[in-house]
Amino acid sequence: MGKVLVFCIDALCSSDLEQMRSMPHFGPFMARAAGVREIEPVWPALTYCCHASIITGCYVDRHGIVHNEQLRRGGHWDLPWYNRKADVKVPTLLDYARERGMSTCSLAWPVSGGADYTMNLPMIVPYDYYGWEPEQWLKDTATQNLMDRYFYKHGRYLKGRDRSLDLLTMALALDILEDFDQPDVMLVKMCDLDGSRHRYGVHHEMVTEQLRKHDEEFGALLEALRRKGTLDDTDVVILGDHGQTDIRDVIHLNVLLRQAGFIRVGPDGKLESFEAVIHSTGLAAYVELAHPGDRAMHERVRSWLEALKDDPRVRLSYVLDRDEAKERFHVDGPFDFVIESDLPISFGERYDLDTIYGSKVPGNYKIGAATHGGGPQRQELTTFLAAGPDIRPGVWLDRRPMVDEAPTMARMLGFTMPDTDGQIIREVLAP
Repeated sequence: MGKVLVFCIDALCSSDLEQMRSMPHFGPFMARAAGVREIEPVWPALTYCCHASIITGCYVDRHGIVHNEQLRRGGHWDLPWYNRKADVKVPTLLDYARERGMSTCSLAWPVSGGADYTMNLPMIVPYDYYGWEPEQWLKDTATQNLMDRYFYKHGRYLKGRDRSLDLLTMALALDILEDFDQPDVMLVKMCDLDGSRHRYGVHHEMVTEQLRKHDEEFGALLEALRRKGTLDDTDVVILGDHGQTDIRDVIHLNVLLRQAGFIRVGPDGKLESFEAVIHSTGLAAYVELAHPGDRAMHERVRSWLEALKDDPRVRLSYVLDRDEAKERFHVDGPFDFVIESDLPISFGERYDLDTIYGSKVPGNYKIGAATHGGGPQRQELTTFLAAGPDIRPGVWLDRRPMVDEAPTMARMLGFTMPDTDGQIIREVLAP
C-alpha cells in the first residue's frame, strides 16, 4: 500500500496556480497532477477551523473548532487559542490511519496538541510569543520521540523575535524522512505565506517571494522522497486552508454597540457590562448576547443589526441567528448571531475609540492588509492538487467543498472514513 504526504500552505489561493506552474518544483509536479481549482473553505474561513475540517471531513458544527481563539460567553477577547487534539470532537484522518496500524506524522498542524500520533509537533506555541522557552508549550503536547531527538538541534528556530515555525517544520520533516521509515501519512504545514499576505496584501512582490520559498521547501521534500526511494509509491498532496482578500477599512463594531447602549464602559475604560458584543473572525464576526434567553433583547439586537444593512459605513450582507447559521454554514457554538459585510472591510473588536474606524495593523490576522475568516463570496478560494500512484493525471475540477479532502485522502490510503460531511473526490483518483 502506498503512502500520503500532505504539504499544506496556509493562505494558498487558487489564483496562485498560474504562478506555481512556472516555478521549478511546483511546475513539474502540476504537470502530472490532478486537482480542484477552487476549494470552498468552511465558515468561518479561519486557519484552525479549516485545518480541523481538512483532516476530519466535517464542518465546524461537528468538529467544534469555531475560531482560532477559544470562544466562551462573558465578553472575553483574551482567551487562548484552541490547541489540544481533545478539542476536536470527531476523529481525524490520522486517527483512522492509526486504527489500521499505519504510522502517522503531523508537523505544525493546528489543534493537534497531545494527539496520539506516531510523531507529532503541534502548532501550539502562542501566536504572540517571542520568548526563549517555547518548550513549555510543547511539553506533553509534542511526542517525546521528536522532542528527545530533535529539539536540542532545531528548537532555536522557535526562539526570539525572529522565530520561524516554518524553519523548524522543514528541518524536522527532512530529518524524519532521512532518519526513519517514511510515515504512512505525513502532514507538513507551512505558515509564512499567510503572514506575508496579512502584512502586504494578497498580491505583492513579497508574497510572490514567499511562494517561491515554499516551492523550494516542496522541492526539498520531493528530493528526500526520491533519495529514500519512496517517491513513486507516495501520493503527494498540496493544499491550502483558505484564501485572503485585501482590506480597505477596519470597522470596530463594538464602538457602535457602545454608542447604541449595548456596551457600558467603566471609569477605567474597561468593559463594565454588555447586552451584545462582537468577536471578530476577520471578514465576519460572531455576536454574543449576555443573556441569550432574553427574547426581547434578542429581537432588539437583531433589529439593530438588520438596520446596519443600510448603513453605508457597515453595509452588512446578512444577519443570521444561531439556528440560521447552523443551517446555512454548518457552524455552531457560544454565539447568537453571525454577520458579514459587502464592503472590503474587516471587523476590529475595540470598544474604547471615539470613531468606529481603526487602522489596519500589517501582519495582524484579523485587521491586517489582507485577511480571511468569512464566507467564500468575499475572498479568494484555496485549492487542492495531488500526484502519485493513486491519482489520475490531468483531471481538474472547478470547485468542491473542503470537507471532501479528508475522505479523498483516506481513499488514497486504502480505507474509508465513516460519517463525514464530505464525499470522496472520485474523479481525481485512478480507477
